[in-house]
Amino acid sequence: MAAILDCRGLTCPQPVINTKKLIAESHPAELYVLVDNPASLENVSRFLARNGYAVTSAEERAGVWRIKGEGSGAPVAEIKDAEYVACPTPAAQPKTLVLITTDTLGRGDDTLGQALMGNFIATLPELGPQLWRIVLLNGGVKLASTEGKALDGLKALDAAGVSIFVCGTCLQHYNLLDKKQVGETTNMLDIVTSLSLADKVIRP
Repeated sequence: MAAILDCRGLTCPQPVINTKKLIAESHPAELYVLVDNPASLENVSRFLARNGYAVTSAEERAGVWRIKGEGSGAPVAEIKDAEYVACPTPAAQPKTLVLITTDTLGRGDDTLGQALMGNFIATLPELGPQLWRIVLLNGGVKLASTEGKALDGLKALDAAGVSIFVCGTCLQHYNLLDKKQVGETTNMLDIVTSLSLADKVIRP
């Protein structure tokens, strides 16, 4: 039976290390290794070839490769860094903070402004992983306490891992401390620190 080694989500050199361990422990005549980055694809393929395997690979789906190794008899080779593709250092994800200070978007008609704010928050997921934190100040804290599209959008973002800070002083001013439904009640020091750490600040 072929051995299957799932290395998806692992950055190099871990897929090579795991492949070496598998070979050393069970000496499979046939194995499959799944990887999800080009460096691991090349490094695992090269390591298998050095250990006597005939290697083929195929892309199972976008960004995921299945490496097949057949037949072996050679001892497990050492991993020599100079023989493998350098592992890329992941670029740091820029942190975008959205500062919301009112429960409406734009001026002119509050009903329209509330609808626009709901649409704005519902569209924030389009920023992708760079969306780091949402800070609600002054009238913006009402969005975390009032039923509607904006609150639904905030709950969805919170569930997706986006940090939401809600000004405690502002909640107290509007008598909303016990009505907040999403986010972390916080203070001005945390808010100022967040603004300083953000790579980009969006203020609608």
